[in-house]
Amino acid sequence: MGEGIRGIRGDDERESRDFGGGALGLRTGSYGSLQNPVLQQQNCNGVSVSVQSSPVVIRKIQKMSVSGSREKERFLPWISKLVGRKNVGMLVLAIISIVALLTILSAFSKEEVASEGPELYSRSLNSFLSNQKPSISPPNTFSDPLKNKNDFNETLKSERQSPTSKNIFSQGYFPIVNESLYSSRRYCEEIAFSPPPPVNRKHTGPRPCDVCYVPPSHAMIFMPTLPSVSPILKELNYFTESSFNGSIEGSQFSGQPSLQQRNDSYDLKESMSVHCGFYKGNKPGIGSGFDVDEADLHRMEHCRGVVVASAIFGNYDVLQQPKNISELSEKTVCFYMFVDEVTEAYMRNTTTLNSDNRAGIWRVVVVHNLPYADARRNGKIPKLLLHRLFTNARYSVWIDGKLELVVDPYQILERFLWRKNATFAISRHYKRFDVFVEAEANKAAGKYDNSSIDKQIEFYKNEGLTHYSEAKLPITSDVPEGCVIIKEHIPITNLFTCLWFNEVDRFTSRDQISFSTVRDKIMSKVNWSVGMFLDCERRNFVVQAYHKDLLDQKMRSIQLPPVNTKPLPEIVPRALIQFPLRKQTLRKQPRSSRHRHIRAGNYI
Repeated sequence: MGEGIRGIRGDDERESRDFGGGALGLRTGSYGSLQNPVLQQQNCNGVSVSVQSSPVVIRKIQKMSVSGSREKERFLPWISKLVGRKNVGMLVLAIISIVALLTILSAFSKEEVASEGPELYSRSLNSFLSNQKPSISPPNTFSDPLKNKNDFNETLKSERQSPTSKNIFSQGYFPIVNESLYSSRRYCEEIAFSPPPPVNRKHTGPRPCDVCYVPPSHAMIFMPTLPSVSPILKELNYFTESSFNGSIEGSQFSGQPSLQQRNDSYDLKESMSVHCGFYKGNKPGIGSGFDVDEADLHRMEHCRGVVVASAIFGNYDVLQQPKNISELSEKTVCFYMFVDEVTEAYMRNTTTLNSDNRAGIWRVVVVHNLPYADARRNGKIPKLLLHRLFTNARYSVWIDGKLELVVDPYQILERFLWRKNATFAISRHYKRFDVFVEAEANKAAGKYDNSSIDKQIEFYKNEGLTHYSEAKLPITSDVPEGCVIIKEHIPITNLFTCLWFNEVDRFTSRDQISFSTVRDKIMSKVNWSVGMFLDCERRNFVVQAYHKDLLDQKMRSIQLPPVNTKPLPEIVPRALIQFPLRKQTLRKQPRSSRHRHIRAGNYI
């Protein structure tokens, strides 16, 4: 009996020594010697794992494996007896087949959930942050039908089907939606506003302040899939030549609306018809005044996403090339520069315009049959009526011809429209916020005929225009800096710019004077407002240059040293020149003090 017990104990000791050696090996491995190969392999596969594992857990696993092997040895004979019976064997096989079937079905369901997971996450998170119903999809954008290009969405579809092609998805233009996308926006929302630097001797004028932008590829993702809701007004139509009433107010380009029609245009309804330029012709740009080539108009109609536009008339400004534009914007944003024939001729002479009517990133559109003699008034047509030229565009960024764009358009739209759920944004004036003060400043600077400005201000006073005060808050200013306009093309914003243009057509071309009147009349009828941001924020994404005439004045003011126009003296041969003889003076020899002079009578 004792020998049997000792035999059993010896077997247990041998087993414990065998498994104990393994446990000791794993213990040293838990500190890094055996786990490193696994870590390197997992890192090569792109999976992040922990570097250390607990040694206690490893020893427990080995002990459980010993007891598990003994249990299997006890259980296997009993299972073999049961399986030998016919009925029990069939039952076990049925259970195994059912388990296998359920495993296969669960695997398929997990793949479907995994594929839908990121999309559902991005939709819900995006909806939570922006209070919209967006889905992550690329925007409709510009395509050139004259060069046999397909629609942008078709291009995306074909590129997605060919994973080996070098397309914009492989370069990261449409990133995967993850937490970093939203953390960049949250960071910008939480960052404190920093005012512009103080004025010093070198910089005495207004200066830009810091503005936080999300990356361009992130900004594009925040573009709402659906247009914003237009309050009250859902359908906006425009009067044509058939409705001319013989009024003498305004110009023929605007249709000369009467004062009664002007007042009716502020009575907002679900469906409205208003005057909005391009009164003649079959369509804007064709026989309507401000005419463009049909090829250019066809291209503009196919711009379905974002358009950046500017204009130079009368060769008044120097063409500025945008900077810091992402490859995404170069491929998907329409950049259009409107010029007249005088400016076109100058650009061709200076070789800034190629044969395809492109100047850098700008596509240059030459405008014929301009409706106004004043170049400044002609410039208000593309500035305020872009929605009539780009009928399918969703968003537009207007910059005056003297400005240089230095920030990506998607970043500007995200910062000033999408982040604030706004549909129209413009900067306020850096110094003036009262219309009456603005009018006096225009008169003092000779911007326009003083009597015309006085007539316009008197008309607005009779309609109820007052000085700006805190009673108008949250409106922060009545005077905009109108050189930049950021706009979503929906009926209410289109109505605002149409009526604003009608004021410019009826009165002076100084749009800062008429801005607040149009805004306040619309705001009195509908819950809608114009977003006004700081002028120092505007100066962050555009750099202002001088007008061309001011540059010429500065060049003329630089005084060059006068050129010596006196004739050169006649060249005479050196041999013929008689030089005066100088009188030579004999130099006396100095007397040496070493020699001793002996006089008579002096003896030693």
